[in-house]
Amino acid sequence: MTFAAILLTTLITLSSPVQTVVAATPNSQTSARPPASSLNTQMRRLWRAIVTNSPNLGAQVFFPKSAYVDMKTGMIGDPQGDFDHRLLAFFNLDLPAYHAVTGSHAVLLRVIANLNSARWISPGACENKIGYWHLPGVRLAFRHQGHVESFIVASLISWHGVWFVVHLGPNPRPINIGTVDGLIRGYGSAPPPGGC
Repeated sequence: MTFAAILLTTLITLSSPVQTVVAATPNSQTSARPPASSLNTQMRRLWRAIVTNSPNLGAQVFFPKSAYVDMKTGMIGDPQGDFDHRLLAFFNLDLPAYHAVTGSHAVLLRVIANLNSARWISPGACENKIGYWHLPGVRLAFRHQGHVESFIVASLISWHGVWFVVHLGPNPRPINIGTVDGLIRGYGSAPPPGGC
């Protein structure tokens, strides 16, 4: 990683306490960009879900179904089915794949994100009738069996001023299997901007 890339990457510390996320309710989106503390909290929760291979913990950080249905109704056919059979189904395939990399004893070292790459997606764009902030990937660095490794959480979007995972593994992907995104040895850097 170049020195310039290090400067462009925002490192989120892991020292803040975990906060409770308020459950989403329909039709109450905000245009406020979620703070770094939301990213830190949500990624720590996701990490616990990965190392325990717990879909129940993972559901706490996954984009709420009611919000997805609100965003997509009238824009795509069957948003509930799309959520259940595509978004959530891929998440449930990916979680055990990520766990296979970390096992139960890996230690999270760093959340690496370029918060400047977050973009507001306006209503009407990307088949959504409600706007949201999109963060194209966050890298989680961890110590596993004496080595530093890292992988990418592919895509996060905002709801109620909180970051939620919408794609854990890569999207799109060539085949419908659990897939770990961007696994490398070392800390690495956040992915480039893009997507919606």
